[in-house]
Amino acid sequence: MSTTTAQHARTAALHAARAKDSALKRQRALAAIEALEAVGSPITFTAVAKTAAVSTWLVYAEGVREHVDAARQRQADLGKPRASRPSDNQRTTPASVRTDLAVARQEIGRLRAERDNLTRRLRLQLGAEIEGPDRLQLITRVGDLEAANRKLVAERDALAVEAVTATRKVSELEDDLSAARESLRRVIKDQNRGH
Repeated sequence: MSTTTAQHARTAALHAARAKDSALKRQRALAAIEALEAVGSPITFTAVAKTAAVSTWLVYAEGVREHVDAARQRQADLGKPRASRPSDNQRTTPASVRTDLAVARQEIGRLRAERDNLTRRLRLQLGAEIEGPDRLQLITRVGDLEAANRKLVAERDALAVEAVTATRKVSELEDDLSAARESLRRVIKDQNRGH
């Protein structure tokens, strides 16, 4: 196998592994949406990402975002009273208005709590970024990580070549074994015919 062919094979294997990993994460995100919806928890992008243990970037990505939006809309529709035209025997009463107002206030309270939670988390994140390591430390750390990554990639490539060689050798040995078995069968048949 030439070097170019081996590189193409490794690249294809990496692409396949990444595609599989991405598909699994998307499946987890969709399952998290269903789970949150089933228990009646508020569906937010952050809640879905946390439940599925995936990045929020993935939850906002095309193919998942639409499902989150649809689930949020279904939840919103469940919270709304059904739209119908009041007939003569079904008019808006003060009690129904009070109920609608209480439901709206409860939803406003929930949204405010969610906003406050997000604001608090954003402040903590920004504070951590400000108090984080200085630029020189980060550059040094990135350099170290890149060197470690190059070493791991080289080791992985060497192991991949060894695996291909071992697979080829196993295949050759299996062929030799099959040929030896066939030869042995012929010798036994020839000896049996001679007797």
